[in-house]
Amino acid sequence: MTDKGAASPGAGWRNGLSDDERTALRAAAQPRTVRPMLATLTEDYFSDPDWLFERKLDGERCLGFRSGTEARLTSRSGEDLTDTYPEVADALAAQEREDFVVDGEMVAFSGTRTSFARLQQRMGIHDAARARRSPVAVVYYVFDLLHLDGHDLTALPLRTRKALLREALSFRAPLRFTNHRNAGGEAYLRQACGWGWEGLIAKRADGRYVPRRSRDWLKFKCGQGQELVIGGFTEPAGSRVGFGALLVGYYQGDRLCYAGKVGTGYDRRTLTELRARMDALERERQPFAGGAVRERGAHWVRPELVAEVAFTEWTGDGKLRHPRFLGLRTDKPAEQVVRERPRAAG
Repeated sequence: MTDKGAASPGAGWRNGLSDDERTALRAAAQPRTVRPMLATLTEDYFSDPDWLFERKLDGERCLGFRSGTEARLTSRSGEDLTDTYPEVADALAAQEREDFVVDGEMVAFSGTRTSFARLQQRMGIHDAARARRSPVAVVYYVFDLLHLDGHDLTALPLRTRKALLREALSFRAPLRFTNHRNAGGEAYLRQACGWGWEGLIAKRADGRYVPRRSRDWLKFKCGQGQELVIGGFTEPAGSRVGFGALLVGYYQGDRLCYAGKVGTGYDRRTLTELRARMDALERERQPFAGGAVRERGAHWVRPELVAEVAFTEWTGDGKLRHPRFLGLRTDKPAEQVVRERPRAAG
């Protein structure tokens, strides 16, 4: 598909598609929900002109829907986020086109860097009026177009979907188009890490959009980090309030495996508010398999809360080295949290 064809107004965008792309295009009603495509972690970094390289954003995955006058937002698990980010829903409702579905990432900035901890202050709000009063401004980085003008686009090549996306929407605050580079993945990753980014997402340029984790999308990370389940906590010491450290783990089958203690990354508000949430989930026995934790005076909780944790590496015995709490995640069920292991890119 050419950029000239993508720029055609109205439904004329279909005229810019190649014969193969028009064959792949399917007339369909707009879906009410979408199961998003997910990336696979790898340490096999590469440069390839058949791949696109986008910034990996530290935020909340978000699907945007526009149908007639209605605009709404959902999380990757299907939770309605319209009242959490009403200004973004307004921006989608103000678009000229009235039938589309987009995929993207909601972020908040602290200075020039995205901050998941700052975004958390919005993630916990589910009232539109309160969200509009929040001092935390958000930006919706849109990176894919899944449905447009009564057509399912997911079988089209990614490069074509992004060209259509660029022309279909007007990208004014709080919407931004997610730019990409067409080659030089390794050099771009070095720059990204130097800029303090979380990393890159490498995407196969001719790949279709599939509702599952795929090796057509790959995560290049500058540092390590993933979601982990909170299974308990220790008491605070000295002048510390709330708790001392979180006791976290990941699932292996139906076993919750212990991954270590997370004692840094908290402010006073987080310590007190998270302690209150954990007190409401307290249980007598530890949830970790085999009674793995031997912490004196530990408190155990039902394994329902999911924390985003940064760390330097996994130790040989499966524990986190130098972990740091980034925030709570509400978009992934605890039972789906497993240890992420890098896979070969090929």
